[in-house]
Amino acid sequence: MLAKLVCVALSGVMLAGCGRARPPAAPGARSALTTVVVQSERVPIERRLDGVIEAVNQGTVAAQTSGRVAAILYDVNDFVPAGAVIIRLRSTEQHAGLAAAQATLAEATAREAEAQSRFHRIADMYQRGVVPKATLDEATANRDTAVAHLNAARAGLENAQAGVGYTEIRAPYAGVVTKRLVQVGETVSPGTPLMSGLSLQFLRVTVDVPQSIVAQVRRIRQAAVYIVERRIEATKVTIFPEASSPSSTFRARLELPENATDLYPGMFVKVDFVTGEVERVMVPARAVVERSEVTAVYTLSADGRITMRQVRLGDRFGDRLEILSGVVAGDRVALDPLAAAKDLERTMSRPVS
Repeated sequence: MLAKLVCVALSGVMLAGCGRARPPAAPGARSALTTVVVQSERVPIERRLDGVIEAVNQGTVAAQTSGRVAAILYDVNDFVPAGAVIIRLRSTEQHAGLAAAQATLAEATAREAEAQSRFHRIADMYQRGVVPKATLDEATANRDTAVAHLNAARAGLENAQAGVGYTEIRAPYAGVVTKRLVQVGETVSPGTPLMSGLSLQFLRVTVDVPQSIVAQVRRIRQAAVYIVERRIEATKVTIFPEASSPSSTFRARLELPENATDLYPGMFVKVDFVTGEVERVMVPARAVVERSEVTAVYTLSADGRITMRQVRLGDRFGDRLEILSGVVAGDRVALDPLAAAKDLERTMSRPVS
């Protein structure tokens, strides 16, 4: 329907150009169209480059103890919560070591209590002059040795507990498994890679910035990523301090908002870096009608006349469009092209006096 109205309006414009004047608005009549005055605004100058999305948190977990793989709880493309057990190793030796450490701690605790009790008895007897200083020194040394053995036993227990904990490999952060590097039954040792993954919670974009604009990019540090028609503002822009050879480009890293949807590591995206500002004529995007080869807006003159003007568009800035030609600052455009087309059709259908 809108396309038909546009064609009718264009036919009216062509007829008017051939000498048929549209009748003026009735005296005192006012259009009910909602309009906005075209304004000239300072908008950013942007340079568009290609970038690649990558995960901030990505890596490979490795074994921290020796053992045989007993169970693999997640596979490629599975989502893993932070702290979840992803692989279990056979832990017979580690549990035996834990039991031995617990027994050693119990023995050390008993010996330390006995040494403390004997020290206090000898110290009291020494104060009363019953035993010589050498006996007190011996009791003191035995007490200190027992305390040292107790501390060593406690450290051994902590080490044994850690060894048991190492048999359960946990995810360091929430993410998705990208590679499984071992099979059930394999024997691993400390340092053996087990599983790779990445987090989709925090993403960033890497871009190679030409030397010609790197000074402006460093100074302004504003950029946005485009995914189809969606614009995502970067939360932080980091420029590396050295140029790559032989391209003489500088690597830039753009941090994206947390949990950005529909973005995945490895995707190519368009990145716009702000390099300055310029004065441009802007109109709301909803005021522009595009049908086939025609891009136009409807303007309203001071006396209420509606005119369809073909325009040439520039860049888009959020919900506004840059107008390169067709209207100028100060013109009044209709925000509802469909309603404006209907009003123009009614105007063109009135008889010419």
